[in-house]
Amino acid sequence: MFHLSIITSFAAAHNLLHYQGDCENLHGHNWKVEVTVSAEGLDKSGLGIDFKILKKHTREVMNYLDHKYLNDLDAFTDISPSSEQIARFIFEQIEKSLQEYEVIVQKVTVWESDNAYAAYTRS
Repeated sequence: MFHLSIITSFAAAHNLLHYQGDCENLHGHNWKVEVTVSAEGLDKSGLGIDFKILKKHTREVMNYLDHKYLNDLDAFTDISPSSEQIARFIFEQIEKSLQEYEVIVQKVTVWESDNAYAAYTRS
């Protein structure tokens, strides 16, 4: 099994719902995002997936999130846009967009700071 990862980022504001503390107030982060996919085999070029393809599909999701107030986005209408929920959202969007490729999205990790992150995988 081959594992391929890319790292990207986006900046956005949010506030956590039903939270007792500072994070219930409007604030922002420069999120770092790591997307990891796996491939059982390689194509004729020796690639599991071209990094350009993985970056393109990930960038489309980042563009939806970047420089937005996350609470206003349809994806987070009824849920708190926590790092956990953001990781799951990114995972599901990339999983949909990569269906035609012979890869499986394994994990999406979202850092809200240099020393705090949440990750989502399918169990």
